[in-house]
Amino acid sequence: MMLRRKHRDVPELNTTSTADISFMLLVFFLVTSSMNSDKGLGRRLPPVDEQQQEQRDVNRSNVLQLKIDDHDVMFCDGKTVTWQELQQEVETFVASRQTDRHIIAVETDRKASYDAYFEMQNAIVAAYRTLRDKMALRQYGHRYSQCTEAEREVIRQRYPQRIAEGVSTAEKGGSR
Repeated sequence: MMLRRKHRDVPELNTTSTADISFMLLVFFLVTSSMNSDKGLGRRLPPVDEQQQEQRDVNRSNVLQLKIDDHDVMFCDGKTVTWQELQQEVETFVASRQTDRHIIAVETDRKASYDAYFEMQNAIVAAYRTLRDKMALRQYGHRYSQCTEAEREVIRQRYPQRIAEGVSTAEKGGSR
């Protein structure tokens, strides 16, 4: 006698609500997760048309030259400075100018890291913030962030942010 095996049917799973659950989980993770925002700097770019750009002669004593090399070493007017010293150098330079014709010339090597570049920019902005706060406290009795728009304009005219971005000579194809 041959034994016949009885073929059993496997019961099917009810998957009708799987799509709903998946959708709810997706929404939950989108709502509860945080998205990394990109770092950015607020800068006004020069006009596209070169004829609209103004050419000005600038006295060398009114230019502070900052440079970051390919090893993230910072130079201020040719001497090596630390990131902590940079803010003080910028404050001293801008405060010592009687005219608003000063320029901070920034040159960055193509191989320098973004973190080094952002640290340098943060130090420059912090220097201007400190100078503007000091002037606001001296003239108006409160910080720059609490000033009216008219008060801010007076302070910005005394301490305008004049930052010129440049490319290193290695990027232009020249020699160092």
